[in-house]
Amino acid sequence: MTVETSAEDRLGAGWRAESDAWITGRLAERGIAGTGPVHTVRVRAWSIVRRVETSAGRMWFKANVPGNGFEAAVVEALAGWVPDLVVPPLAVDRDRGWLLGPDGGTILRETAAGRPGPVRWAELLRTYAGLQRAVAPHADRLVGLGVPDLRPARMPAALAGLLADPTVRLAEPHRAALVTLLPEYDCWCADLANDGLPASIQHDDLHDGNVFVGAAGMRFFDWGDACLAHPFGSLLVALGVAADQLGVDPAGPELSRLRDAYLEPWTDLRDRADLRHSVRLALRVAKVGRAVSWQRALRGATAPDWQRALGGPTPIAAEHTTAPAAWLETLVEPAPGQDAR
Repeated sequence: MTVETSAEDRLGAGWRAESDAWITGRLAERGIAGTGPVHTVRVRAWSIVRRVETSAGRMWFKANVPGNGFEAAVVEALAGWVPDLVVPPLAVDRDRGWLLGPDGGTILRETAAGRPGPVRWAELLRTYAGLQRAVAPHADRLVGLGVPDLRPARMPAALAGLLADPTVRLAEPHRAALVTLLPEYDCWCADLANDGLPASIQHDDLHDGNVFVGAAGMRFFDWGDACLAHPFGSLLVALGVAADQLGVDPAGPELSRLRDAYLEPWTDLRDRADLRHSVRLALRVAKVGRAVSWQRALRGATAPDWQRALGGPTPIAAEHTTAPAAWLETLVEPAPGQDAR
Protein backbone atom coordinates (compact mmCIF):
# COMPACT_ATOMS: atom_id res chain seq x y z
CA MET A 1 0.00 0.00 0.00
CA THR A 2 1.30 3.47 -0.92
CA VAL A 3 1.02 6.08 1.81
CA GLU A 4 0.49 9.62 0.50
CA THR A 5 2.82 12.11 2.19
CA SER A 6 1.06 15.34 3.13
CA ALA A 7 2.55 18.71 2.29
CA GLU A 8 3.01 19.34 6.02
CA ASP A 9 4.99 16.14 6.47
CA ARG A 10 7.33 17.07 3.64
CA LEU A 11 8.79 19.94 5.67
CA GLY A 12 11.65 19.63 8.13
CA ALA A 13 10.25 19.78 11.67
CA GLY A 14 12.73 22.42 12.85
CA TRP A 15 12.16 24.66 9.84
CA ARG A 16 8.41 24.29 10.11
CA ALA A 17 8.52 25.36 13.77
CA GLU A 18 10.68 28.38 12.87
CA SER A 19 8.36 29.51 10.13
CA ASP A 20 5.32 28.98 12.39
CA ALA A 21 6.92 31.19 15.04
CA TRP A 22 7.89 33.86 12.51
CA ILE A 23 4.40 33.99 11.02
CA THR A 24 2.76 34.17 14.44
CA GLY A 25 5.19 36.82 15.62
CA ARG A 26 4.74 39.07 12.62
CA LEU A 27 0.96 38.83 12.94
CA ALA A 28 1.09 39.63 16.66
CA GLU A 29 3.20 42.73 15.98
CA ARG A 30 0.24 44.04 14.00
CA GLY A 31 -2.38 43.03 16.51
CA ILE A 32 -3.57 40.12 14.38
CA ALA A 33 -4.39 36.78 15.97
CA GLY A 34 -4.33 33.44 14.23
CA THR A 35 -7.66 31.63 14.34
CA GLY A 36 -6.25 28.28 13.30
CA PRO A 37 -2.96 26.48 12.66
CA VAL A 38 -0.61 27.25 9.79
CA HIS A 39 -1.26 24.83 6.92
CA THR A 40 1.24 23.94 4.23
CA VAL A 41 -0.52 24.27 0.89
CA ARG A 42 2.22 23.49 -1.60
CA VAL A 43 5.77 22.18 -1.47
CA ARG A 44 7.89 22.31 -4.58
CA ALA A 45 11.59 21.72 -5.00
CA TRP A 46 12.07 25.49 -5.23
CA SER A 47 9.27 27.06 -3.13
CA ILE A 48 6.97 26.51 -0.17
CA VAL A 49 3.54 28.10 0.28
CA ARG A 50 1.67 28.09 3.60
CA ARG A 51 -1.68 29.54 4.70
CA VAL A 52 -3.18 30.69 7.99
CA GLU A 53 -6.63 32.00 8.91
CA THR A 54 -6.52 35.07 11.15
CA SER A 55 -8.67 37.73 12.78
CA ALA A 56 -7.80 39.93 9.78
CA GLY A 57 -8.62 37.31 7.16
CA ARG A 58 -6.58 34.69 5.33
CA MET A 59 -2.82 35.22 5.15
CA TRP A 60 -0.25 33.57 2.90
CA PHE A 61 3.41 32.77 3.55
CA LYS A 62 5.97 31.95 0.88
CA ALA A 63 9.59 30.83 1.02
CA ASN A 64 11.89 30.38 -1.98
CA VAL A 65 15.19 28.65 -2.67
CA PRO A 66 18.15 30.97 -1.96
CA GLY A 67 18.57 32.05 -5.59
CA ASN A 68 14.95 33.19 -5.76
CA GLY A 69 14.73 34.61 -2.25
CA PHE A 70 14.80 38.14 -3.64
CA GLU A 71 11.05 37.84 -4.27
CA ALA A 72 10.22 39.00 -0.75
CA ALA A 73 12.24 42.20 -1.11
CA VAL A 74 10.95 42.80 -4.62
CA VAL A 75 7.29 42.57 -3.60
CA GLU A 76 8.00 44.97 -0.76
CA ALA A 77 9.63 47.42 -3.20
CA LEU A 78 6.88 47.07 -5.80
CA ALA A 79 4.33 47.86 -3.09
CA GLY A 80 6.02 51.22 -2.74
CA TRP A 81 6.40 51.91 -6.46
CA VAL A 82 3.15 50.47 -7.86
CA PRO A 83 0.95 49.79 -4.81
CA ASP A 84 -2.21 49.30 -6.89
CA LEU A 85 -0.65 46.58 -9.05
CA VAL A 86 0.64 44.15 -6.41
CA VAL A 87 -0.56 42.83 -3.05
CA PRO A 88 1.44 44.79 -0.41
CA PRO A 89 3.12 42.38 2.00
CA LEU A 90 2.44 42.33 5.71
CA ALA A 91 6.02 41.34 6.55
CA VAL A 92 9.20 40.17 4.84
CA ASP A 93 12.46 38.62 6.00
CA ARG A 94 14.97 39.58 3.32
CA ASP A 95 17.76 37.41 4.71
CA ARG A 96 15.68 34.26 4.57
CA GLY A 97 13.54 35.28 1.60
CA TRP A 98 10.29 34.89 3.54
CA LEU A 99 7.13 36.73 2.56
CA LEU A 100 3.84 37.11 4.45
CA GLY A 101 0.83 38.89 3.01
CA PRO A 102 -2.94 39.04 2.84
CA ASP A 103 -5.09 37.04 0.47
CA GLY A 104 -5.12 38.66 -2.96
CA GLY A 105 -8.61 37.54 -3.92
CA THR A 106 -9.63 35.71 -7.08
CA ILE A 107 -7.03 34.53 -9.57
CA LEU A 108 -7.89 35.57 -13.12
CA ARG A 109 -7.73 31.98 -14.39
CA GLU A 110 -10.19 30.87 -11.69
CA THR A 111 -12.97 33.46 -12.06
CA ALA A 112 -16.57 32.33 -12.37
CA ALA A 113 -16.47 33.36 -16.03
CA GLY A 114 -13.72 30.84 -16.67
CA ARG A 115 -10.41 31.41 -18.34
CA PRO A 116 -9.97 34.86 -19.87
CA GLY A 117 -10.78 35.63 -23.48
CA PRO A 118 -8.87 37.97 -25.78
CA VAL A 119 -10.28 41.15 -24.18
CA ARG A 120 -9.10 40.17 -20.70
CA TRP A 121 -5.74 39.02 -22.01
CA ALA A 122 -5.29 42.40 -23.70
CA GLU A 123 -6.18 44.17 -20.45
CA LEU A 124 -3.68 42.01 -18.56
CA LEU A 125 -0.88 42.84 -20.99
CA ARG A 126 -1.59 46.58 -21.12
CA THR A 127 -1.78 46.80 -17.34
CA TYR A 128 1.43 44.84 -16.90
CA ALA A 129 3.24 47.05 -19.44
CA GLY A 130 2.19 50.05 -17.36
CA LEU A 131 3.77 48.42 -14.32
CA GLN A 132 7.01 47.94 -16.22
CA ARG A 133 7.05 51.57 -17.35
CA ALA A 134 6.57 52.72 -13.75
CA VAL A 135 9.29 50.42 -12.39
CA ALA A 136 11.93 51.07 -15.10
CA PRO A 137 13.51 54.06 -13.28
CA HIS A 138 14.29 51.74 -10.36
CA ALA A 139 16.47 49.32 -12.35
CA ASP A 140 19.57 49.76 -10.22
CA ARG A 141 17.51 49.37 -7.06
CA LEU A 142 16.17 46.05 -8.34
CA VAL A 143 19.69 44.72 -8.87
CA GLY A 144 20.55 45.87 -5.36
CA LEU A 145 17.67 43.78 -4.05
CA GLY A 146 19.16 40.69 -5.65
CA VAL A 147 17.13 40.54 -8.86
CA PRO A 148 19.24 38.78 -11.53
CA ASP A 149 20.65 41.24 -14.04
CA LEU A 150 19.79 39.81 -17.46
CA ARG A 151 19.88 42.97 -19.52
CA PRO A 152 20.63 42.32 -23.20
CA ALA A 153 24.34 43.11 -23.01
CA ARG A 154 24.76 40.33 -20.43
CA MET A 155 22.86 37.65 -22.31
CA PRO A 156 25.63 36.34 -24.61
CA ALA A 157 27.67 35.49 -21.51
CA ALA A 158 24.60 33.89 -19.96
CA LEU A 159 24.17 31.64 -23.00
CA ALA A 160 27.85 30.72 -22.96
CA GLY A 161 27.56 29.84 -19.28
CA LEU A 162 24.62 27.55 -19.92
CA LEU A 163 26.46 25.77 -22.73
CA ALA A 164 29.42 25.24 -20.39
CA ASP A 165 27.27 23.89 -17.53
CA PRO A 166 27.51 20.07 -17.41
CA THR A 167 24.12 19.87 -15.67
CA VAL A 168 22.45 21.40 -18.76
CA ARG A 169 22.29 18.18 -20.74
CA LEU A 170 21.92 19.03 -24.40
CA ALA A 171 21.90 16.43 -27.12
CA GLU A 172 24.94 16.94 -29.33
CA PRO A 173 23.00 18.07 -32.43
CA HIS A 174 21.25 20.74 -30.35
CA ARG A 175 24.52 21.86 -28.78
CA ALA A 176 26.17 22.15 -32.19
CA ALA A 177 23.22 24.17 -33.53
CA LEU A 178 23.43 26.55 -30.58
CA VAL A 179 27.16 27.03 -30.97
CA THR A 180 26.56 27.89 -34.61
CA LEU A 181 23.88 30.35 -33.52
CA LEU A 182 26.13 32.22 -31.03
CA PRO A 183 27.22 35.04 -33.41
CA GLU A 184 23.63 35.69 -34.47
CA TYR A 185 22.49 35.64 -30.84
CA ASP A 186 25.15 38.23 -30.01
CA CYS A 187 23.72 40.46 -32.74
CA TRP A 188 20.17 40.12 -31.42
CA CYS A 189 21.35 41.13 -27.97
CA ALA A 190 23.34 44.10 -29.30
CA ASP A 191 20.32 45.26 -31.28
CA LEU A 192 18.08 45.05 -28.20
CA ALA A 193 20.63 46.82 -26.02
CA ASN A 194 20.58 49.76 -28.43
CA ASP A 195 16.86 50.04 -29.17
CA GLY A 196 16.32 52.92 -26.73
CA LEU A 197 13.85 51.08 -24.47
CA PRO A 198 14.56 50.97 -20.74
CA ALA A 199 15.26 47.72 -18.95
CA SER A 200 12.68 46.92 -16.32
CA ILE A 201 11.39 44.11 -14.19
CA GLN A 202 10.61 41.07 -16.32
CA HIS A 203 8.23 38.66 -14.56
CA ASP A 204 9.41 35.71 -16.69
CA ASP A 205 6.33 33.63 -15.85
CA LEU A 206 3.54 36.04 -16.77
CA HIS A 207 0.14 34.42 -17.33
CA ASP A 208 -3.44 34.47 -16.07
CA GLY A 209 -2.59 32.18 -13.15
CA ASN A 210 -0.33 34.83 -11.61
CA VAL A 211 -2.81 37.72 -11.62
CA PHE A 212 -5.47 38.59 -9.06
CA VAL A 213 -8.63 40.38 -10.22
CA GLY A 214 -11.26 42.32 -8.34
CA ALA A 215 -12.88 45.70 -7.88
CA ALA A 216 -9.43 47.27 -7.55
CA GLY A 217 -8.31 45.90 -10.93
CA MET A 218 -5.47 43.52 -11.72
CA ARG A 219 -2.63 42.78 -9.33
CA PHE A 220 0.40 40.68 -10.25
CA PHE A 221 2.09 38.12 -8.01
CA ASP A 222 4.61 35.25 -7.97
CA TRP A 223 7.79 37.22 -8.74
CA GLY A 224 10.26 34.45 -7.89
CA ASP A 225 11.37 34.02 -11.52
CA ALA A 226 11.75 37.75 -12.17
CA CYS A 227 14.82 39.44 -13.58
CA LEU A 228 15.96 42.84 -14.78
CA ALA A 229 15.86 42.55 -18.54
CA HIS A 230 14.50 43.91 -21.77
CA PRO A 231 10.84 44.35 -20.81
CA PHE A 232 9.42 42.66 -23.89
CA GLY A 233 10.79 39.29 -22.81
CA SER A 234 7.72 38.94 -20.58
CA LEU A 235 5.70 38.20 -23.71
CA LEU A 236 7.46 34.87 -24.24
CA VAL A 237 5.47 32.96 -21.62
CA ALA A 238 2.40 35.21 -21.75
CA LEU A 239 1.78 34.79 -25.49
CA GLY A 240 2.57 31.09 -25.35
CA VAL A 241 0.00 30.50 -22.61
CA ALA A 242 -2.54 32.76 -24.35
CA ALA A 243 -2.17 30.85 -27.62
CA ASP A 244 -2.73 27.55 -25.85
CA GLN A 245 -5.73 28.70 -23.83
CA LEU A 246 -7.40 30.57 -26.67
CA GLY A 247 -6.72 27.74 -29.10
CA VAL A 248 -5.14 30.00 -31.70
CA ASP A 249 -2.15 29.80 -34.01
CA PRO A 250 0.97 31.11 -32.18
CA ALA A 251 1.81 33.05 -35.35
CA GLY A 252 -1.75 34.15 -36.05
CA PRO A 253 -3.51 37.51 -35.94
CA GLU A 254 -5.08 36.93 -32.52
CA LEU A 255 -1.67 36.94 -30.84
CA SER A 256 -0.58 39.88 -32.96
CA ARG A 257 -3.46 41.86 -31.47
CA LEU A 258 -2.43 40.86 -27.95
CA ARG A 259 1.16 41.84 -28.68
CA ASP A 260 -0.02 45.24 -29.92
CA ALA A 261 -2.15 45.73 -26.81
CA TYR A 262 0.98 45.19 -24.72
CA LEU A 263 2.90 47.66 -26.89
CA GLU A 264 0.38 50.50 -26.52
CA PRO A 265 1.97 51.91 -23.33
CA TRP A 266 5.36 52.01 -25.10
CA THR A 267 4.36 53.89 -28.25
CA ASP A 268 5.56 57.25 -26.94
CA LEU A 269 9.12 55.91 -27.03
CA ARG A 270 9.31 54.27 -30.47
CA ASP A 271 7.11 53.83 -33.50
CA ARG A 272 5.13 50.62 -33.78
CA ALA A 273 7.31 49.04 -36.46
CA ASP A 274 10.40 49.46 -34.29
CA LEU A 275 8.57 48.13 -31.24
CA ARG A 276 7.48 45.03 -33.15
CA HIS A 277 11.05 44.48 -34.28
CA SER A 278 12.19 44.60 -30.65
CA VAL A 279 9.47 42.12 -29.70
CA ARG A 280 10.73 39.63 -32.29
CA LEU A 281 14.25 39.86 -30.89
CA ALA A 282 13.22 39.87 -27.23
CA LEU A 283 11.09 36.76 -27.63
CA ARG A 284 14.12 34.84 -28.79
CA VAL A 285 16.66 36.33 -26.39
CA ALA A 286 14.33 35.68 -23.43
CA LYS A 287 14.46 31.94 -24.04
CA VAL A 288 17.96 31.98 -22.59
CA GLY A 289 16.62 33.92 -19.62
CA ARG A 290 14.08 31.16 -19.01
CA ALA A 291 16.86 28.59 -19.06
CA VAL A 292 18.85 30.68 -16.56
CA SER A 293 15.80 30.91 -14.28
CA TRP A 294 15.40 27.14 -14.24
CA GLN A 295 19.13 26.65 -13.73
CA ARG A 296 18.99 28.98 -10.69
CA ALA A 297 15.96 27.21 -9.20
CA LEU A 298 17.45 23.75 -9.64
CA ARG A 299 20.74 24.79 -8.06
CA GLY A 300 18.87 26.29 -5.13
CA ALA A 301 16.93 23.08 -4.62
CA THR A 302 20.16 21.34 -3.57
CA ALA A 303 21.34 24.09 -1.16
CA PRO A 304 21.87 22.72 2.40
CA ASP A 305 19.63 25.31 4.08
CA TRP A 306 16.84 24.62 1.61
CA GLN A 307 17.12 20.87 2.05
CA ARG A 308 16.77 21.46 5.78
CA ALA A 309 13.49 23.25 5.06
CA LEU A 310 12.31 20.26 3.04
CA GLY A 311 13.51 17.72 5.56
CA GLY A 312 16.15 16.36 3.19
CA PRO A 313 16.70 15.99 -0.56
CA THR A 314 13.50 16.24 -2.58
CA PRO A 315 13.11 14.37 -5.87
CA ILE A 316 12.74 16.69 -8.84
CA ALA A 317 10.51 15.72 -11.74
CA ALA A 318 12.31 14.85 -14.96
CA GLU A 319 10.57 17.63 -16.90
CA HIS A 320 11.99 20.12 -14.41
CA THR A 321 15.56 18.83 -14.40
CA THR A 322 15.61 19.02 -18.19
CA ALA A 323 13.94 22.45 -18.38
CA PRO A 324 17.12 24.51 -18.93
CA ALA A 325 18.13 22.36 -21.90
CA ALA A 326 14.56 22.29 -23.22
CA TRP A 327 14.38 26.09 -23.29
CA LEU A 328 17.74 26.33 -25.04
CA GLU A 329 16.59 23.86 -27.66
CA THR A 330 13.70 26.17 -28.55
CA LEU A 331 16.13 28.97 -29.37
CA VAL A 332 16.33 27.81 -32.97
CA GLU A 333 12.52 27.72 -33.27
CA PRO A 334 10.05 30.60 -33.79
CA ALA A 335 8.57 32.18 -30.68
CA PRO A 336 4.81 32.86 -30.22
CA GLY A 337 3.51 36.11 -31.64
CA GLN A 338 6.15 36.38 -34.36
CA ASP A 339 4.08 37.17 -37.39
CA ALA A 340 5.38 38.87 -40.51
CA ARG A 341 4.18 42.36 -39.64
